[in-house]
Amino acid sequence: METMGRHVISELWGCDIGKLNNMDFIEKTFVEAALKSGAEIREVAFHKFAPQGVSGVVIISESHLTIHSFPEHGYASIDVYTCGDLNPNIAADYIAEALNAETRENIEIPRGKGPVEVKQAKAL
Repeated sequence: METMGRHVISELWGCDIGKLNNMDFIEKTFVEAALKSGAEIREVAFHKFAPQGVSGVVIISESHLTIHSFPEHGYASIDVYTCGDLNPNIAADYIAEALNAETRENIEIPRGKGPVEVKQAKAL
């Protein structure tokens, strides 16, 4: 059965703390990730928290990419949701590599297919 979209939820651990706290770096990385996956960017919004952390979204015609970073833990929570023929793993992998994640767990959920079936996360 076809889906309306693919949603990758990525848990990134052991990330570069400086990068996790650098809003400009994260914004640039997310824009590049969206473009590498073939997405069409519509809007970009990021926020730097005090004393640390960044949250943001890149809205694409095909859905969105989001992040919440926790530099104090070397952790980032990433969502990449794409509709159509785009592969969200291209963007998720690019982001993980850019943040120098030592460990990552990805869960991919087909969207719009019916009842959600979450399979065991796979660590990469």
